[in-house]
Amino acid sequence: MSLTLKRFKSESEAQIRKMKHSAGFLQLVKDARSRIREVTVEETRQRLNSNTGARLIDVREDNEWQTAHAAGAQHLGRGIIERDIEEQVPDKESELILYCGGGYRSALAADNLQRMGYTNVYSMEGGWKAWKEAGAPVEEGAG
Repeated sequence: MSLTLKRFKSESEAQIRKMKHSAGFLQLVKDARSRIREVTVEETRQRLNSNTGARLIDVREDNEWQTAHAAGAQHLGRGIIERDIEEQVPDKESELILYCGGGYRSALAADNLQRMGYTNVYSMEGGWKAWKEAGAPVEEGAG
């Protein structure tokens, strides 16, 4: 990894750690969480291993994905997932596990996908941060 990429990666991770969320945003997330199902990193890995049709979807921004992401994940950023999901995953019974940086954006996306008719959607608790802390496999670069 180049020195520039290492510095960018460190700066991006520092920005995520410092991120403050507004009360309104946190209320939206709380409301969404009342309607969705969440799974831990361990449960996510078990589900991916036991169901070859399960998909792990990274809903973070493009620059976050390009820095590094969960091995085997597919990228459908939060800004486009509702637009593109039906083309990418036409079977609305497919198992979808969404993650973001910390579990907030993926909860909102999971809620929207359920409203679109997807019946087997989960948000991964703790998101990318929890994935890395668990020592789960990671791919660096755009993948």
